[in-house]
Amino acid sequence: MFFILSAIFLWSSLGIVIRLSDIPVHILIFFSCLISTVIIGPVFMREKYRRLIPRGRGFLSFIILGPLSLLNTFSFFYAYKNTTIANSVLTHYTAPIFVAFLAPIFLRERLTGKIVLSVTIATAGLWTLLDVSVSGFVSMAVTGNRDTGGILAGLFSGFAYGMLVILIRIFAQNYHPMIMTFFQNLVVAALLVPFVGMERGYSSAPWAFGVMGIVHSTIAPLLYFRGMRVVTANRAAILGYLEPVCAIIFGAIFLGEVITYKTVIGGALILFSGYLTIRD
Repeated sequence: MFFILSAIFLWSSLGIVIRLSDIPVHILIFFSCLISTVIIGPVFMREKYRRLIPRGRGFLSFIILGPLSLLNTFSFFYAYKNTTIANSVLTHYTAPIFVAFLAPIFLRERLTGKIVLSVTIATAGLWTLLDVSVSGFVSMAVTGNRDTGGILAGLFSGFAYGMLVILIRIFAQNYHPMIMTFFQNLVVAALLVPFVGMERGYSSAPWAFGVMGIVHSTIAPLLYFRGMRVVTANRAAILGYLEPVCAIIFGAIFLGEVITYKTVIGGALILFSGYLTIRD
C-alpha cells in the first residue's frame, strides 16, 4: 500500500507543474518520457536486467502499456479542454467502477461488499468535493454540444485508466518495475515524435521537463508498479481517488486556490474510503 500511496501523492502534483510551466501537455509528456528512458537506460548494461526483458509475443503484449497510457492521458486532457474540470475529473474517476467489474473477469478478484462500499463512498465524496449537480451533469451529457464530447472523452479515459490498472496488475506479477517503466516511457515517447517535431520554443521552462522526467515518469511509476505486485487492482483503483484530494491541497498551497466546506466534506469521504481499503 505504501508504494501505491507514494506514487499517487507524487502524481497529484502534476497539475502544478503543468500550470506553472505553461508548455503544451504533449511536449511535457514527450520530454519527461525521454528523460526517464535516458535515466533508466544505463541499467540495461547489466546482464541481469537484460535477461528480464520479455521476448517474442510476451514483448508484443507488454508494450501495449505505452499506447494505452497515452490514450488515457490524451482523452483525459481532451475532456479538460472541452468540458468543465469537475466533469472531466468525475468521468475520469469512473475507473474504479470499471475495474470493479473487470477484475473478476480478467484477474479473478472477488467483488466484495467492502469494495463496493469503498467505491460508493469515494464516488459520493468526489461529487461533493467537485460540487457537481447530478441534473446539470446529465443535461450536459445529453445535449449534444461541446460538453458532451468532453464528457464522453472523460468516460473513455476512465475506461482506459481501468484497463491500465488491470494490465499493470497482470504484468507486475511477471516483470520488474524497471522494465515496465522503461518500455512504457520509450513507447510513449516514440508515438509522440511526429507531433513534437511541429512545435517550437521547448526551452521556456526546462525545469518542468526535469521534474516530470524524474518524479512523475520515473520515481512514481517505479513505486506504483512495485506496489501492484501485491495490491489488488480493485484496491489500487480505489486508492486512486486520493489523487484529486492531494491535487486540491497542492493547488491551495502553491496556487492559492480556495478550499470550500464541500471540498473538506468530499475529501473526508474519499479519505474514509481510502482508510477502509487500507484497513482491509
